[in-house]
Amino acid sequence: MTAITARIDGELHTFPKGTELEKLAEMVQDRYSGRIALAVVNGKLRELHKTLEKDAEVTFLTLSSTAGYRAYERSMQLLMNKSIYDLIPLEKIDSVVSQFSVSNGIYVEIRGEVTVDEELLERISARMAELAEADLPIRKFTSHVDDAVDFFRKFKMKEKEKVFYYRRSSFVNLYELDGFVDYYYGYMLPSTGYLRCFRLQLYKKGFVLLVPPRKTPGQIPPFIPQEKLYSLMLSSSDWSEKMHLATVGDINNQIAEGDLTDLVLISEAKQEAEIASIAYQITQRPGVKFVMIAGPSSSGKTSFSHRLSIQLKAQGRRPHPVAVDDYFVNREDNPKDENGNYDFEALECVDIAKFNEVMNALLAGDTVGEHAGQRR
Repeated sequence: MTAITARIDGELHTFPKGTELEKLAEMVQDRYSGRIALAVVNGKLRELHKTLEKDAEVTFLTLSSTAGYRAYERSMQLLMNKSIYDLIPLEKIDSVVSQFSVSNGIYVEIRGEVTVDEELLERISARMAELAEADLPIRKFTSHVDDAVDFFRKFKMKEKEKVFYYRRSSFVNLYELDGFVDYYYGYMLPSTGYLRCFRLQLYKKGFVLLVPPRKTPGQIPPFIPQEKLYSLMLSSSDWSEKMHLATVGDINNQIAEGDLTDLVLISEAKQEAEIASIAYQITQRPGVKFVMIAGPSSSGKTSFSHRLSIQLKAQGRRPHPVAVDDYFVNREDNPKDENGNYDFEALECVDIAKFNEVMNALLAGDTVGEHAGQRR
């Protein structure tokens, strides 16, 4: 049997050619603080069911890494879907829709002749736990697109059926769990044994699939309803469905029918109407001095502030947009994450003292210089 050499975290090891990465992960698991989820082989991300066919440099990622956490979420959805279809007769299900994130979980609706209540969630949860305890393999395989579409049609996965209608490649990678097949765009865990930590929380018309936060993989914090976020996301989802734009397949249909320009114009018009509504709400509160806009890097905060300013001016106000970008500290003063990389999402990236000084001056009616904030 041909032997190959793998350098794992700097140490050389010899293995038979064709050894699964999961076997290597088991050998070094005690060196990692969390459960190993994925491998990096010669700089490329790999699932643990993959095999080593030549000499390689190997490192591993745990469930607390971004990629590992996403793989956990995807695999958990596969486990949930499998359990739902195991328990509910197919003729009673119109669709199972994982809608959006709420709190530390994913909001899910089971549509059709189904009553989602505590009794049903207990049954689904018990089935998920049973499958996790069995440590069943999550098998990746290649299928012809026509066969994949037939399966999605059988299980009423209309949104995935639409996506593959426009797929140019004749083959697609699918995942199979105990006879249940599904499609996910991204890497998965090798078996259900990795998926023991979860909880189902009844919420609104559906439920929330709760998974552990990335930095505490073995713990699920209490569910904290986010009513405003839920309302906003549900409103967006409802509008998308009314416009037949709820899925990627719907958007592909619009493009194929030559309606792309209308799609852009409609989206712009809707957003402008909502910004005008926000501006109106602000003007109805005469005591408002500051309007704070929150969001991650490159999410459009500055552009949004200028569009909001235009709408406020249209209603007779004189807004002054202030970009937090102007108050960033020097790069070398930015905090670093657990991997030693700059964490540009941390609050400490902003010169808070200078920002507060300028904001307090504005609030007091003082004049602030053009370069009060320093872009560095």
